[in-house]
Amino acid sequence: METVHNYINGSIAESQTTRFGAVFNPATGEQTKQVALSSAQETEQAIAAAQAAFPAWAKTPSLRRARVMFKFKALLEKHQDTLARLISNEHGKVYSDAVGELTRGLEVVEFACGIPHLQKGESSANVGSGVDSHSLMQPLGVCAGITPFNFPAMVPMWMFPIAIATGNTFVLKPSEKDPSLGLVLGALLKEAGLPDGVFNVVNGDKEAVDVLLTDPRVQAVSFVGSTPIAEYIYATASAHGKRCQALGGAKNHCILMPDADMDMASGAIMGAGFGAAGERCMALSVVVAVGDETADTLVASLSDSIAKMRVGPGIVDGPENDMGPVISAQHKDKILGYINAGEAQGAKLVVDGRACQVEGHDDGFYVGPTLFDDVTPDMSIYQEEIFGPVLSVVRVPDYQTALELINSHEYGNGSAIFTRDGETARQFSEDVLAGMVGVNVPIPVPMAFHSFGGWKRSIFGPLNVHGNDGVRFYTRMKTVTTRWPASVRLEKHDSHFTMPTMG
Repeated sequence: METVHNYINGSIAESQTTRFGAVFNPATGEQTKQVALSSAQETEQAIAAAQAAFPAWAKTPSLRRARVMFKFKALLEKHQDTLARLISNEHGKVYSDAVGELTRGLEVVEFACGIPHLQKGESSANVGSGVDSHSLMQPLGVCAGITPFNFPAMVPMWMFPIAIATGNTFVLKPSEKDPSLGLVLGALLKEAGLPDGVFNVVNGDKEAVDVLLTDPRVQAVSFVGSTPIAEYIYATASAHGKRCQALGGAKNHCILMPDADMDMASGAIMGAGFGAAGERCMALSVVVAVGDETADTLVASLSDSIAKMRVGPGIVDGPENDMGPVISAQHKDKILGYINAGEAQGAKLVVDGRACQVEGHDDGFYVGPTLFDDVTPDMSIYQEEIFGPVLSVVRVPDYQTALELINSHEYGNGSAIFTRDGETARQFSEDVLAGMVGVNVPIPVPMAFHSFGGWKRSIFGPLNVHGNDGVRFYTRMKTVTTRWPASVRLEKHDSHFTMPTMG
């Protein structure tokens, strides 16, 4: 059976571990590979390679670093089909969604191509008599990224393109559930001209993670995952003197106002709730419907649409499915447990996805789209992140009650409102306690030149990912103040007749 090893110092590094994790094709339930769960010593080897590569890479002109990003972008585009199929086979999402994931990651690479401008710093002349000041945005050193299973391409590319473009070196620890893509990205970066050791991949579990959090050579840690783990990552990394941005869980709500375009809202809610089988940190999991008539109309529309959904493998011959499997048998059981709890606690189960069967794929990890109505805030399906294709409808009498409901939840990742009224939308945008807000947009993920991050227990750390916050996270400011003594000016210079270049 194929083993997924590590990528250290520009080449595949076979792990000497005796511990391995199983990698499945979620569509079939078949184990297709095993992944090495690296030892602490092997994780330290990756850090050492990154540390050794840092001085030369940090001194590389930003223009040359940007050119590597430009070439990497072209290679991602060239190999899009292969990468998307790899994502679909290991994660389970449908092919078009895998392409969309790559596209959103690629946008961060495009943003990183502008690093000569983004890393310029500031300058002030004559801050005193004959005194000037300027600032330098210098790289930190070795940075680490710990990424989740749901976006094996996009989330790593939220991190390493900006880290590398700003002059840092990087160690990626991907999810052990879908680990193969990280090694492919390493090979493409090398093909793009990235020096050996600047980007490394170490596969593993908590043993590898704890080394990244405690090794003094690692200067910064980026993480995306569940809130309990994010809290642990942030506390441990911070206690060891590292910068840390740790993005946690979510329970994303939208308010559906009576004046909303119901056809548009229903279609948007379908995609946001059930796309990628609900395994998105920005998945829409709660609709707060203002008024019973609004809720009745929505539930009827969603029920009709769900009945037409195609659930099956992510890659098929013929018409594409709307939704694929979830990541693992264990995660499937967890989702089914939430559906059981919602029913037991009194929510109205309108569409039951527990008995979903896909012909010819009896062992696949499938959960059908599930719709609950009459959900109340005391229920576990309302309080907790399910990370599956389960959508809850909560009924409230008015906008203010809806807003207070959202703001009282422990998570504040993303939130949205569907309305035709500009005043209501503006008030919501100002008053909702969430980091990312959509107005008639159900998944308000910012473009790469803005920053992504939530509020409350959806994030730990002051700086978000990508955009200007990403540049700030991976650099530190140094301010230089200069005064030059009087000197004899040279009256004679050599002549040069070729165009000067900085490359």
